[in-house]
Amino acid sequence: MENEEIALILEDAEERMQKSIDFLKLEMDSIRTGRANPSMLDSMKIEAYGTQMPINQLATISVPEPRMLVIQPFDKGMLPTLEKELQKSDLGLTPNNDGSVIRLSIPQMTQERRQEMIKRLKRLQEDAHVSIRNVRRDALENLRSLEKNKEISQDDLRREQDSLQKITDAHITRADDEASRKESELIEV
Repeated sequence: MENEEIALILEDAEERMQKSIDFLKLEMDSIRTGRANPSMLDSMKIEAYGTQMPINQLATISVPEPRMLVIQPFDKGMLPTLEKELQKSDLGLTPNNDGSVIRLSIPQMTQERRQEMIKRLKRLQEDAHVSIRNVRRDALENLRSLEKNKEISQDDLRREQDSLQKITDAHITRADDEASRKESELIEV
């Protein structure tokens, strides 16, 4: 009974920490490097048909060349809306609407823009660390309440705290690895 509860607490913590890593990856994909990548538009939501929709549900996004994205809406009436939202976004890209598709030229990144992107990356990395530590705190509270209710011994609590810390350390390391991979992409000219 008690081992099952402990296992559930640790399993839940690990799942939630993994979600933090997944969210970090998703957010990092939206950080612009020098190359065109359709995932850099994933975080954009467009007001369409009375609801907020991801851009990839409204258009086909292709990469015809390394520094160009082509957005072809399924509904041509969405072109002006897409163009306006792309101009308002924090991507720093100027959309070129030719009446049937929108072209986004990805300019060579300046050193200043690269530094801005690295700062944004560091903020995302720190947010992931905080999220993972919050999950650890919640799991610790659950373990301590088991010990307080005499469902597990102090030795069990200490042992499980060590297990939880190992899980936490592993996820923080993974977050750091993902961030350093993205940083090396940003530094690459």
